[in-house]
Amino acid sequence: MSQTTQHDLIGIADVAAKIPAFISKVPNLLSGLKQAYLRTPNTPAGLGIAFEKAVKRNPEGFALYFEDQKYTYNELNEWANQIGHYYLSLGAKKGDVIAVMIENRSELVATIVGLAKIGVTSALVNTAQVGKVLTHSINLVKPIAVIVGEECRQAVQDVRDDLTVAADRLHWFADQATRIDAGKAPKGFINLAETIDQFPKFNTPTTASVKGKDGLFYIYTSGTTGLPKAVIFTNSRWTLAYGTYGHVLNLNKDDVMYVTLPLYHATGTVVCWCGVIAGSATLALRRKFSTSSFWKDVQKFDASAIGYVGELCRYLMDAPVSELEKGHRVKKMIGNGMRPNIWDKFKERFGVEEVLELYASSEGNVGFSNVFNFDNTVGFSPTPYAIIQFDKEKNEAVRDAKGWCKKVKKGEVGLLVGKITRRSPFDGYTDAEKNKSVVMKDVFKHGDSFFNTGDLVRDIGFRHAQFVDRLGDTFRWKGENVSTTEVENMVSEYEKIAEAVVYGVEIPDTNGRAGMAAITLTDAAELNEQDCSAMVNLFKKSLPAYAVPVFLRIQKQVETTGTFKYQKNKLKEQAFDPKQTDDRLLVLLPNATAYCDLTPEIYANIQAYKYRF
Repeated sequence: MSQTTQHDLIGIADVAAKIPAFISKVPNLLSGLKQAYLRTPNTPAGLGIAFEKAVKRNPEGFALYFEDQKYTYNELNEWANQIGHYYLSLGAKKGDVIAVMIENRSELVATIVGLAKIGVTSALVNTAQVGKVLTHSINLVKPIAVIVGEECRQAVQDVRDDLTVAADRLHWFADQATRIDAGKAPKGFINLAETIDQFPKFNTPTTASVKGKDGLFYIYTSGTTGLPKAVIFTNSRWTLAYGTYGHVLNLNKDDVMYVTLPLYHATGTVVCWCGVIAGSATLALRRKFSTSSFWKDVQKFDASAIGYVGELCRYLMDAPVSELEKGHRVKKMIGNGMRPNIWDKFKERFGVEEVLELYASSEGNVGFSNVFNFDNTVGFSPTPYAIIQFDKEKNEAVRDAKGWCKKVKKGEVGLLVGKITRRSPFDGYTDAEKNKSVVMKDVFKHGDSFFNTGDLVRDIGFRHAQFVDRLGDTFRWKGENVSTTEVENMVSEYEKIAEAVVYGVEIPDTNGRAGMAAITLTDAAELNEQDCSAMVNLFKKSLPAYAVPVFLRIQKQVETTGTFKYQKNKLKEQAFDPKQTDDRLLVLLPNATAYCDLTPEIYANIQAYKYRF
């Protein structure tokens, strides 16, 4: 992120100037905050209850658009109820988990609502996962069933023998409008669309029995153990997001929110969809983001709001000017990762008036939201937090002589930590040891506890912050969190590679960090043209596309610390600059099927943004 300027710092006068525009949101925001903060772990809460309220407010209004499909709130509710009743008939109960692997489409939305109403936790599996990673993700949460879309069936079928799920609990949706044509299930799978058709359409009797403490989703994040971690997202946390992000957006029955973000991530399924449900508005869904189709879809669905991540914004800015990007209804957008260097340009080019940038994480207990519509900030946080001094060399918080952490001054960068309280709890991971590693004790006084976000942010004043960087063994690329350890394990499976150190490096004018692997080869091995192609094939087979390393650095040996930790700081600083090292450097250029040598000319072209990574 670029350096802060005096202009970015926020004071009382700046907030006062925003008050007139903010006033119109206040009634709706107060209503949301009341729902968010009056909840307790034992009060009825969550997606199921909120959705049924939206159905009552706007029964014949459209809840969902997907391709040429349209569903009213009544129709989507009846569909979800049939799914819920079916699983109740199988004996599913509150606290059970069902793994769901369906791309962004109507069947996924109906499934999530249906399971939420009966208190069953949906484990939202990343649809790009394959092999060992997929097996781990499903078995980790001990599901009673797996619901898979035809588009993901082969990946599940490939690991079927390794899954700890009963043979008669693999449920399937055809890759089509299954409310019209259920399709024919392949061998070994039960046709869910066909099976639920005989079940009742009225509301399940369980919705009001779902409490705040009950699990709603498992969302997977990259872990330092090398495999994804499942983060529990409770109904209480969803209600907090619904009451804040959902109501700040201030949508109504005439609004349409266009979402191309994957619903297995919280930005899409929680942040964007919350705003839709809060306003009884319409969710317009696309399976995957497409630059060329984006504004066509906005016009087709008559969208008035969009969900985003920073990479999406950059792709739209890079695209040629189109007549479709003007003359639409989009005035609001909600998401995260908008780069400061395109913020103003994006608003001006596409006619957007409000960028509701936010900060949150699937596992965290602290959130920021740009409620006052300032530029270049993740916004304001009502939750208790601190930004503390952090020593990047030692990789630890700075403490004074008495052992207490020290807050940064306005304008300075530090580690963001969220105070753990009854109102802002840390729900945690499935792994108890991982929970211990991210909770900091005795931060400012004896007995206090804070969640370590692992993120560096800048304090810009008036409880506002700017996101700066991510610490630790994950980095963000293509809008996804990449686990360095997971990639290291997979890269090292190539027969000529003895060891790999993976880290993120910045490419000019792109969001996040591209993957780079410093590799050492087995004795006497060399990489030839055939290897450069074979490595790409293996990596793409074993890893999601966004996790495949863009750069390789071939080292004679890997530098480690005295405690055998990889020396990543030096590698990150040298990145992929040929002038910084005598090591051989390789790059996987956009649309290429093999790595090639990174020459000074290619390096110069990357720096000049002549390649679109």
